[in-house]
Amino acid sequence: MTHPLITQCPVCSNTLTVTKLQCNHCNTTIENDFSLSKFNLLSKEQLDFIETFIVARGNIKEVEKELGISYPTVRGKLSDIIQALGYETRQKTVLDERAILGMLEKGEITPDEAIKMLKE
Repeated sequence: MTHPLITQCPVCSNTLTVTKLQCNHCNTTIENDFSLSKFNLLSKEQLDFIETFIVARGNIKEVEKELGISYPTVRGKLSDIIQALGYETRQKTVLDERAILGMLEKGEITPDEAIKMLKE
């Protein structure tokens, strides 16, 4: 039985390191300090969201439908993941009119959402 890789220490919450790899076929064992992908630091929920986002080819409207969440929630989840990967998020509180119209044209937001965003 395999278990998901844990990346945080259950005692102090610091990041764990991988120090041992073993072949299940021949039992060869290799010990050293191995690095993990940044994606290994994400929660299962965040990884599931990324999978949905990729399958939807980045179309936020499709992600909304698939997960049953609103446009702002999709954006918030993306921002959380960007931060968890160690990148700064560019928080824009006001989108310019062109960006909003572009999202509307691509079908990423509904006309009602566009009107609401333009009013804000």
